[in-house]
Amino acid sequence: MIAVTRRAALALATLPFPALAAAPRKTGARTGARTGPYLIGADISWVPEDEAAGARYFVNGVQQDPVRILRDAGFNAIRLRIFVDPAKGYSRRQPDQAWAGLAQTVRLGRRIRDAGMALILSFHYSDTWADPEHQGVPAAWAGYGLPQLAKAVEAHTHDILVAMRAGGAPVDMAVIGNETTFGMLWPHGRVKLATPTGNPVTDANHAKVDRQTIGGFDGFAALLRAGIAGARRAEPAIAIQLHNHLGRHWPILREWTDALIARHVDFDVVGLSCYQQREQGDWADSFARFVRRYPDKGLLVAEYSSRKRYLNDLVYTLPGRHGWGSFIWEPIRHQEALFDRDGRNAGGGPKPDLLRQGINSAEAPGGLAAARPAAPKPEPSGPMGEGGDYHANDLLDLYRQMAKDYS
Repeated sequence: MIAVTRRAALALATLPFPALAAAPRKTGARTGARTGPYLIGADISWVPEDEAAGARYFVNGVQQDPVRILRDAGFNAIRLRIFVDPAKGYSRRQPDQAWAGLAQTVRLGRRIRDAGMALILSFHYSDTWADPEHQGVPAAWAGYGLPQLAKAVEAHTHDILVAMRAGGAPVDMAVIGNETTFGMLWPHGRVKLATPTGNPVTDANHAKVDRQTIGGFDGFAALLRAGIAGARRAEPAIAIQLHNHLGRHWPILREWTDALIARHVDFDVVGLSCYQQREQGDWADSFARFVRRYPDKGLLVAEYSSRKRYLNDLVYTLPGRHGWGSFIWEPIRHQEALFDRDGRNAGGGPKPDLLRQGINSAEAPGGLAAARPAAPKPEPSGPMGEGGDYHANDLLDLYRQMAKDYS
């Protein structure tokens, strides 16, 4: 049984966070506008495993909790990811820890709520990473047909959200599937899109998909509706996000969103991954077209790294307050990180902005390795996290300024 702290218990009454309050679901009642402050968010799901490996976090030489460091720099929302059974997948090296499982997520979620920040939960309906190149069925659901999978998705989503609240970490927004551009829980919820992505790795993999052997948009929508039903049964006022990884690609975003709306998938906001563009202006074009075509939906950037101020300004200035916010992905040690380690940027620094400058691995997770096979490496051992001392760098000041400007 997870104990609930007094502070966390008092925080239960704050759901939903004002910025995330789901609009009334009566026909014509939605505006798609954010109902509170602009969300300056981050996904920091790696923090517990890094702390277990010895990570420490500093600002101006003073060690602090990384959650409080981000909050004090102007962040007001944190996204966490959760796997179905990470001990059988993502965390099989450390099954006793079950990183990004329920117990770990409740503990980190409680730190976030205690810091007064909104909490977003991204459901990977898998035992490991679910992304544009991988949407594997968890071991516990192996062999299920579509009706059984839908029931499992609804029950899992409901039970996780109930447990989060009971643990002192109520969730403000549920992300029903991670980067589900090509669907989820393959093959039953897999989608084959009509338009190429422009990424040669992704397109080569997608071309091999046989429409006759997948569930298509009908199967995908059935699974999304199940997850949404489970979320709203647990938390009736929760905001619902769907997640597409191609924020740069308006034709695909339109095809995908139209298909889901036509199949009665009822959501509040679409989150977009924005790591690269094909041409300059792609993000701005997608965002502007989205809010014109879907005036009752919100838009946020669910994942990004580089071009921080540019992307946030694009979202913040969308008309009618349709831009809800942004969530930088793992900013402590990924890509253009907000922290340094051993005198260098902890994530290696910014990546190419355009596809022709070099494909960012976030555009096709795992796909790049498949395109360039490497010699087998021995199975890693030891802690999964990355320890060391992380020192906040000048990029954190950029968020302090954005928080001031967007207030």
